[in-house]
Amino acid sequence: MPSEVRVAVFRPDDDRMTEAVELLDSLGATPVPDPMLEVEPTGEVPDGDADYVVLTSKTGVELAADAGWQPEGVTLASIGSGTTAAANAVGWTVDREPETYSSAGLVELLADEVAGNHVEVARSDHGSDVLLDGLADAGATVTETVLYRLVRPADAGDSTELAAAGDLDAAAFTSSLTVENFLAAAEDRGIREAALDGLDSALVGVIGEPTRETAQEHGISVDIVPGEATFEALATRVVEAAAPSYTE
Repeated sequence: MPSEVRVAVFRPDDDRMTEAVELLDSLGATPVPDPMLEVEPTGEVPDGDADYVVLTSKTGVELAADAGWQPEGVTLASIGSGTTAAANAVGWTVDREPETYSSAGLVELLADEVAGNHVEVARSDHGSDVLLDGLADAGATVTETVLYRLVRPADAGDSTELAAAGDLDAAAFTSSLTVENFLAAAEDRGIREAALDGLDSALVGVIGEPTRETAQEHGISVDIVPGEATFEALATRVVEAAAPSYTE
């Protein structure tokens, strides 16, 4: 596969970006790392009095574990395989994981069992109300702890200029916030419409239906949503789909 297949990736500038770049390299693509998220921990931990604790990200798991929190005497629910793997890595056992990796999937999974229970949702400051409202509608007492804030790095946006110039072949968005921050970075540079045009000419992959919905709401056509909500599945599908346009 020619190395000219340039794939923008927007993960935080930590081991997740390192792993993403290594994976894209291994797939024969040329990574364009452009971190659109920066994690600011709050120092908070999940409520120890809850019956259920819901974790929605690898970052949340790692921050709670680093702060010394342990899921003792609670039913631990994870939003999906990546979060579950992170929990397993710190020695925790996940009791509930939905088939559909989304807030709606978690609500569907827990709706029949949480009535009368205290459910703690521990996540970022950009979590969807779908989860809180759905669990409350199911009869749970729902509380939320913000484990970390997600902000856009000041220097984010190099990929928007490539997109605007027509020099980006694919983009791999891993959350609704990465989509929104990409467009905000383009707006800051005065190239929002040109960047949107560039994405329209590129191949766009996203993790999960919520991210697809956000992209489409902003006028971005989505080509790929992998069946498994992991970056590995997303990157593999994106590169496989982008490669044929470079093979004669």
